Parts: sequence; structure tokens; C-alpha cells
Amino acid sequence: MQLFSPDNKEFSNLLTTFTSKADGNLAFHVKDNPLDVERNHEQLSKRLGYEKEKLVYMQQVHSNDVHLVTAHDTFHTPPTSDALVTNLKNTPLMVMMADCSGLLFYDPVHEVIAIAHAGRAGAFSNIVKNVIEKMHTEFGSKPEDILVWVSASIGVCCYEVGEEIAKEASSLGLDYAMDKKEDSYYLDINAILLKQLLAQGISEQKLHFATICTACNTQEYYSYRVEGLTGRFAGVIMLRESRT
Repeated sequence: MQLFSPDNKEFSNLLTTFTSKADGNLAFHVKDNPLDVERNHEQLSKRLGYEKEKLVYMQQVHSNDVHLVTAHDTFHTPPTSDALVTNLKNTPLMVMMADCSGLLFYDPVHEVIAIAHAGRAGAFSNIVKNVIEKMHTEFGSKPEDILVWVSASIGVCCYEVGEEIAKEASSLGLDYAMDKKEDSYYLDINAILLKQLLAQGISEQKLHFATICTACNTQEYYSYRVEGLTGRFAGVIMLRESRT
């Protein structure tokens, strides 16, 4: 497992990045002025070099649903799901976070990309398995070829959960991701995601985790747990047309 490099330069035809508070709030559902949010999107698209109207983000609902992105999906028609998969060029995909983990997937052999939003619900329901299976069934992707980048997210240091959640985790065989301190339980989402990704056949050398806790770093990242009603930072991935 490697640390995340936010501006990937290994593949010239691939854009991968995670934003921060410096890029502003990118979510329309947190009661910010929609014009300000759209302006943040416009500025980000110019900085990263994509057409804002082609960006596909999601109405995230803490599910494990995976949506196949087609030419019918646009900035103004976000699907209701928590993961996206496509092989379309110049079609950026965006996942938004404020403590949850955002995952970017790339298969360089079949030229396929995906994103996933994994909070507790997504991790408990193994959304990464659904993403990898969708990449395989739709485009023939093999797990051993896939690279994955995981965003900053709330760490086990700060993600305190109640006894009911701890029992649910135990019933799912996730005791390894629970840390008990005195009478409190703390959940390690990235430990779950790591084990799930490895179980699907992703090579550990192709996993890149950002070891940054959003709740500990609210000067850089939005944190719902710390700030309540707050903005969202994002992960973006896009396939560019091959350069000749």
C-alpha cells in the first residue's frame, strides 16, 4: 500500500486529484448559494482542464449502488447512486466527501475509470466489491490491473460510534476495524476498505491511501462530524483522449 499522490503523473491520459477547502464547497445540497457552488465548479474545471458540463457527480445516498455513466449523464442530471463507472473519454467523474472515504479506480489495460463514496454504510455493504464487479462485467477489467486511490477521511482516532454500530460491525465480521477505548468504540473505515480491496484481488502495491484524518484537519478538509452543516471536498478522475 502506498501513500496517495494527489496529482498523478504516471499516466499521461489520466486525471486524478482530490480537492480541499481551498477549492471551495462543491455540493449543492448543503444550503450554500447555488451560484457560488457553480462558480467553484467552473474554477475547478478550468484549473484541471475539463468541461464542467461533462462532469458527472452523484446524489449520494449512502447506498452500494453503482451507476454506469453514458453520454446521457451530465452536470445537470446527477444520478442517485454512490459509485460511477465509465470508459468514456473527457468525462470527469466526481465523488464528494466530508469524512467519508472517496475512492478513485483506474484500469489502464481496458481504459476504465470509477469512483465510489464509502462511509460506514458503503463499507459495511462492500460497495468496492460492486464497483470492481461492474468494471469487470461491463468492460472486462481484471482486479489485478486496477489501481485505487483513497481520499482523506475521518480516522479511527476520531470516528466514535455507539454500541449498536459496534455490534453491527461484529455481526459482519468487522471486529478488526473496531478500537475500544474504555467505554467508547472507534471505527476504522479504511481498514475495512483495505481488506475488501485486497479480497477482490487488487494488488497492495496498487493501493494508495491518504493517511489524513478530516476531523483532525478541518483547516484543509470539510468534516461533517466536527462542523455539522458544512461543504464537501471531492475526488475527480477522468480519461483524456490518447495523446499522439
